[in-house]
Amino acid sequence: MSEVASTPPGKVAQTAVPASAKLGTAEVNDTKFTQVGSQSLATQTALNEAANKQQILNMEKGAELDRVNAEFFAGQDIRRTQSAGAENRLATKVAGEETRATQRVQGEEDRASITTTGLEYRRGIETAGSQDRQLRETAGAQDRLTEAGRAAEERATVGKRGEEERAAIRETGTETRSLRETEGAQQRKGIETTGTQERLSEAERGLQQRKGIETTGAQERLRLGTAGQEQRATIGKTAQEQRTTGLQQEMFRRYKENRDYEQARGSYRV
Repeated sequence: MSEVASTPPGKVAQTAVPASAKLGTAEVNDTKFTQVGSQSLATQTALNEAANKQQILNMEKGAELDRVNAEFFAGQDIRRTQSAGAENRLATKVAGEETRATQRVQGEEDRASITTTGLEYRRGIETAGSQDRQLRETAGAQDRLTEAGRAAEERATVGKRGEEERAAIRETGTETRSLRETEGAQQRKGIETTGTQERLSEAERGLQQRKGIETTGAQERLRLGTAGQEQRATIGKTAQEQRTTGLQQEMFRRYKENRDYEQARGSYRV
Protein backbone atom coordinates (compact mmCIF):
# COMPACT_ATOMS: atom_id res chain seq x y z
CA MET A 1 0.00 0.00 0.00
CA SER A 2 1.36 3.44 -0.91
CA GLU A 3 1.82 5.95 1.81
CA VAL A 4 0.65 9.56 1.27
CA ALA A 5 3.20 12.09 2.52
CA SER A 6 1.71 14.93 4.50
CA THR A 7 3.09 18.31 3.69
CA PRO A 8 3.19 20.66 6.72
CA PRO A 9 1.56 24.00 6.17
CA GLY A 10 3.92 26.88 5.39
CA LYS A 11 4.47 29.80 7.70
CA VAL A 12 1.95 32.55 7.46
CA ALA A 13 3.30 36.06 7.85
CA GLN A 14 1.14 38.23 10.02
CA THR A 15 0.64 41.79 8.86
CA ALA A 16 -1.33 44.50 10.47
CA VAL A 17 -4.46 45.60 8.79
CA PRO A 18 -4.42 49.34 8.32
CA ALA A 19 -7.15 51.23 10.06
CA SER A 20 -8.30 52.72 6.79
CA ALA A 21 -9.02 49.24 5.28
CA LYS A 22 -12.63 48.48 4.76
CA LEU A 23 -14.22 45.50 6.50
CA GLY A 24 -15.76 42.78 4.28
CA THR A 25 -16.91 39.14 4.10
CA ALA A 26 -15.04 36.46 2.11
CA GLU A 27 -16.25 32.92 1.23
CA VAL A 28 -13.70 30.09 0.86
CA ASN A 29 -14.83 26.48 0.27
CA ASP A 30 -18.38 27.21 1.37
CA THR A 31 -17.03 28.93 4.50
CA LYS A 32 -17.71 32.58 5.11
CA PHE A 33 -15.09 34.72 6.79
CA THR A 34 -15.80 38.22 8.03
CA GLN A 35 -12.90 40.60 8.18
CA VAL A 36 -12.52 42.69 11.27
CA GLY A 37 -10.08 45.45 11.74
CA SER A 38 -7.70 43.71 14.17
CA GLN A 39 -4.50 41.59 14.26
CA SER A 40 -6.38 38.42 15.23
CA LEU A 41 -8.54 38.61 12.09
CA ALA A 42 -5.48 38.57 9.84
CA THR A 43 -4.10 35.64 11.76
CA GLN A 44 -7.35 33.79 11.59
CA THR A 45 -7.59 34.39 7.84
CA ALA A 46 -4.10 33.03 7.29
CA LEU A 47 -4.88 29.96 9.39
CA ASN A 48 -8.11 29.32 7.45
CA GLU A 49 -6.29 29.50 4.11
CA ALA A 50 -3.61 27.11 5.35
CA ALA A 51 -6.30 24.69 6.67
CA ASN A 52 -8.14 24.84 3.34
CA LYS A 53 -4.99 24.04 1.38
CA GLN A 54 -4.22 21.18 3.76
CA GLN A 55 -7.75 19.85 3.35
CA ILE A 56 -7.53 19.97 -0.48
CA LEU A 57 -4.16 18.19 -0.34
CA ASN A 58 -5.58 15.54 1.98
CA MET A 59 -8.53 15.00 -0.36
CA GLU A 60 -6.26 14.58 -3.39
CA LYS A 61 -4.01 12.17 -1.53
CA GLY A 62 -7.09 10.28 -0.23
CA ALA A 63 -8.43 9.91 -3.79
CA GLU A 64 -5.03 8.70 -4.98
CA LEU A 65 -4.91 6.26 -2.07
CA ASP A 66 -8.41 5.01 -2.92
CA ARG A 67 -7.35 4.38 -6.53
CA VAL A 68 -4.25 2.51 -5.40
CA ASN A 69 -6.31 0.46 -2.91
CA ALA A 70 -8.93 -0.32 -5.56
CA GLU A 71 -6.26 -1.55 -7.96
CA PHE A 72 -4.66 -3.63 -5.21
CA PHE A 73 -7.90 -5.20 -4.04
CA ALA A 74 -8.97 -5.87 -7.64
CA GLY A 75 -5.69 -7.74 -8.20
CA GLN A 76 -6.29 -9.59 -4.94
CA ASP A 77 -9.79 -10.60 -6.08
CA ILE A 78 -8.45 -11.81 -9.43
CA ARG A 79 -5.70 -13.82 -7.75
CA ARG A 80 -8.20 -15.18 -5.22
CA THR A 81 -10.59 -16.21 -8.05
CA GLN A 82 -7.76 -17.82 -10.00
CA SER A 83 -6.61 -19.68 -6.90
CA ALA A 84 -10.17 -20.81 -6.11
CA GLY A 85 -10.62 -22.01 -9.73
CA ALA A 86 -7.36 -23.95 -9.57
CA GLU A 87 -8.39 -25.49 -6.27
CA ASN A 88 -11.84 -26.35 -7.66
CA ARG A 89 -10.33 -27.97 -10.76
CA LEU A 90 -7.88 -29.91 -8.60
CA ALA A 91 -10.69 -30.98 -6.25
CA THR A 92 -12.86 -32.03 -9.24
CA LYS A 93 -9.96 -34.00 -10.71
CA VAL A 94 -9.24 -35.74 -7.40
CA ALA A 95 -12.98 -36.40 -6.88
CA GLY A 96 -13.25 -37.90 -10.39
CA GLU A 97 -10.22 -40.12 -9.82
CA GLU A 98 -11.64 -41.25 -6.48
CA THR A 99 -15.07 -41.84 -8.03
CA ARG A 100 -13.58 -43.89 -10.85
CA ALA A 101 -11.51 -45.89 -8.38
CA THR A 102 -14.63 -46.43 -6.24
CA GLN A 103 -16.64 -47.51 -9.28
CA ARG A 104 -13.90 -49.93 -10.30
CA VAL A 105 -13.87 -51.46 -6.84
CA GLN A 106 -17.68 -51.46 -6.77
CA GLY A 107 -17.76 -53.20 -10.17
CA GLU A 108 -15.27 -55.81 -9.01
CA GLU A 109 -17.30 -56.39 -5.84
CA ASP A 110 -20.54 -56.58 -7.84
CA ARG A 111 -19.04 -59.07 -10.28
CA ALA A 112 -17.71 -61.13 -7.39
CA SER A 113 -21.14 -60.99 -5.70
CA ILE A 114 -22.91 -62.02 -8.94
CA THR A 115 -20.46 -64.87 -9.43
CA THR A 116 -20.97 -66.06 -5.85
CA THR A 117 -24.75 -65.69 -6.17
CA GLY A 118 -24.79 -67.69 -9.42
CA LEU A 119 -22.63 -70.40 -7.90
CA GLU A 120 -24.82 -70.64 -4.81
CA TYR A 121 -27.96 -70.59 -6.98
CA ARG A 122 -26.63 -73.42 -9.14
CA ARG A 123 -25.68 -75.39 -6.05
CA GLY A 124 -29.15 -74.76 -4.63
CA ILE A 125 -30.75 -75.97 -7.87
CA GLU A 126 -28.53 -79.05 -7.86
CA THR A 127 -29.48 -79.79 -4.23
CA ALA A 128 -33.17 -79.16 -4.94
CA GLY A 129 -33.01 -81.42 -8.02
CA SER A 130 -31.30 -84.18 -6.04
CA GLN A 131 -33.85 -83.92 -3.24
CA ASP A 132 -36.69 -83.83 -5.77
CA ARG A 133 -35.38 -86.94 -7.51
CA GLN A 134 -35.00 -88.75 -4.19
CA LEU A 135 -38.49 -87.65 -3.19
CA ARG A 136 -39.91 -88.89 -6.48
CA GLU A 137 -38.04 -92.20 -6.12
CA THR A 138 -39.40 -92.67 -2.58
CA ALA A 139 -42.91 -91.64 -3.66
CA GLY A 140 -42.71 -94.02 -6.64
CA ALA A 141 -41.59 -96.90 -4.44
CA GLN A 142 -44.38 -96.21 -1.97
CA ASP A 143 -46.91 -95.89 -4.79
CA ARG A 144 -45.77 -99.20 -6.27
CA LEU A 145 -46.03 -100.91 -2.87
CA THR A 146 -49.46 -99.39 -2.33
CA GLU A 147 -50.59 -100.45 -5.82
CA ALA A 148 -49.24 -103.97 -5.27
CA GLY A 149 -51.10 -104.24 -1.95
CA ARG A 150 -54.28 -102.81 -3.50
CA ALA A 151 -54.02 -105.21 -6.46
CA ALA A 152 -53.49 -108.18 -4.10
CA GLU A 153 -56.49 -107.13 -2.02
CA GLU A 154 -58.53 -106.61 -5.17
CA ARG A 155 -57.57 -110.05 -6.50
CA ALA A 156 -58.48 -111.63 -3.16
CA THR A 157 -61.77 -109.75 -3.16
CA VAL A 158 -62.51 -110.71 -6.77
CA GLY A 159 -61.67 -114.34 -6.01
CA LYS A 160 -63.93 -114.38 -2.96
CA ARG A 161 -66.69 -112.66 -4.90
CA GLY A 162 -66.32 -115.21 -7.74
CA GLU A 163 -66.59 -118.10 -5.29
CA GLU A 164 -69.68 -116.57 -3.72
CA GLU A 165 -71.20 -115.84 -7.13
CA ARG A 166 -70.50 -119.40 -8.35
CA ALA A 167 -72.04 -120.82 -5.19
CA ALA A 168 -75.05 -118.56 -5.66
CA ILE A 169 -75.30 -119.58 -9.33
CA ARG A 170 -75.16 -123.27 -8.38
CA GLU A 171 -77.84 -122.73 -5.75
CA THR A 172 -79.92 -120.72 -8.19
CA GLY A 173 -79.52 -123.46 -10.86
CA THR A 174 -80.67 -126.13 -8.45
CA GLU A 175 -83.68 -124.09 -7.41
CA THR A 176 -84.43 -123.19 -11.02
CA ARG A 177 -84.31 -126.83 -12.12
CA SER A 178 -86.62 -127.84 -9.29
CA LEU A 179 -88.97 -125.02 -10.18
CA ARG A 180 -88.87 -125.92 -13.86
CA GLU A 181 -89.67 -129.58 -13.04
CA THR A 182 -92.62 -128.52 -10.89
CA GLU A 183 -93.77 -126.00 -13.50
CA GLY A 184 -93.44 -128.66 -16.25
CA ALA A 185 -95.59 -131.14 -14.29
CA GLN A 186 -98.21 -128.50 -13.60
CA GLN A 187 -98.14 -127.27 -17.19
CA ARG A 188 -98.59 -130.80 -18.55
CA LYS A 189 -101.58 -131.33 -16.28
CA GLY A 190 -102.96 -127.99 -17.31
CA ILE A 191 -102.40 -128.74 -20.99
CA GLU A 192 -104.22 -132.07 -20.67
CA THR A 193 -107.18 -130.43 -18.99
CA THR A 194 -107.08 -127.52 -21.44
CA GLY A 195 -106.98 -129.90 -24.39
CA THR A 196 -110.09 -131.66 -23.18
CA GLN A 197 -111.88 -128.39 -22.62
CA GLU A 198 -110.71 -126.99 -25.96
CA ARG A 199 -111.96 -130.03 -27.83
CA LEU A 200 -115.38 -129.63 -26.23
CA SER A 201 -115.30 -125.89 -26.89
CA GLU A 202 -114.26 -126.44 -30.53
CA ALA A 203 -117.17 -128.78 -31.13
CA GLU A 204 -119.58 -126.25 -29.64
CA ARG A 205 -117.90 -123.39 -31.44
CA GLY A 206 -118.08 -125.22 -34.78
CA LEU A 207 -121.82 -125.67 -34.43
CA GLN A 208 -122.32 -122.06 -33.51
CA GLN A 209 -120.05 -120.94 -36.38
CA ARG A 210 -122.01 -122.88 -38.95
CA LYS A 211 -125.21 -121.27 -37.75
CA GLY A 212 -123.55 -117.88 -37.68
CA ILE A 213 -122.13 -118.30 -41.17
CA GLU A 214 -125.54 -119.01 -42.56
CA THR A 215 -126.99 -115.95 -40.88
CA THR A 216 -123.97 -113.85 -41.83
CA GLY A 217 -124.24 -114.89 -45.49
CA ALA A 218 -127.81 -113.73 -45.69
CA GLN A 219 -126.95 -110.47 -43.94
CA GLU A 220 -123.91 -109.98 -46.18
CA ARG A 221 -125.89 -110.49 -49.35
CA LEU A 222 -128.46 -107.98 -48.19
CA ARG A 223 -125.70 -105.52 -47.19
CA LEU A 224 -123.89 -105.92 -50.50
CA GLY A 225 -127.08 -105.20 -52.45
CA THR A 226 -127.69 -102.04 -50.48
CA ALA A 227 -124.01 -101.03 -50.72
CA GLY A 228 -124.03 -101.51 -54.49
CA GLN A 229 -126.98 -99.20 -54.88
CA GLU A 230 -125.42 -96.59 -52.64
CA GLN A 231 -122.06 -96.86 -54.41
CA ARG A 232 -123.62 -96.46 -57.84
CA ALA A 233 -125.52 -93.40 -56.65
CA THR A 234 -122.32 -91.98 -55.14
CA ILE A 235 -120.32 -92.58 -58.33
CA GLY A 236 -122.99 -90.80 -60.40
CA LYS A 237 -123.01 -87.85 -58.00
CA THR A 238 -119.20 -87.71 -58.02
CA ALA A 239 -119.05 -87.73 -61.80
CA GLN A 240 -121.58 -84.90 -61.98
CA GLU A 241 -119.59 -82.87 -59.44
CA GLN A 242 -116.39 -83.49 -61.38
CA ARG A 243 -118.02 -82.36 -64.62
CA THR A 244 -119.34 -79.21 -62.91
CA THR A 245 -115.93 -78.51 -61.39
CA GLY A 246 -114.18 -79.03 -64.76
CA LEU A 247 -116.61 -76.65 -66.42
CA GLN A 248 -116.01 -74.01 -63.73
CA GLN A 249 -112.24 -74.41 -64.05
CA GLU A 250 -112.46 -74.07 -67.84
CA MET A 251 -114.60 -70.93 -67.52
CA PHE A 252 -112.18 -69.43 -64.96
CA ARG A 253 -109.23 -70.27 -67.23
CA ARG A 254 -110.85 -68.55 -70.18
CA TYR A 255 -111.78 -65.56 -68.01
CA LYS A 256 -108.19 -65.29 -66.80
CA GLU A 257 -106.76 -65.56 -70.32
CA ASN A 258 -109.17 -62.88 -71.54
CA ARG A 259 -108.28 -60.62 -68.60
CA ASP A 260 -104.55 -61.06 -69.21
CA TYR A 261 -105.05 -60.36 -72.90
CA GLU A 262 -106.99 -57.18 -72.18
CA GLN A 263 -104.38 -56.01 -69.67
CA ALA A 264 -101.61 -56.68 -72.19
CA ARG A 265 -103.47 -54.70 -74.87
CA GLY A 266 -104.05 -51.82 -72.45
CA SER A 267 -100.38 -51.75 -71.50
CA TYR A 268 -99.36 -51.80 -75.18
CA ARG A 269 -101.66 -48.89 -75.97
CA VAL A 270 -100.30 -46.82 -73.11
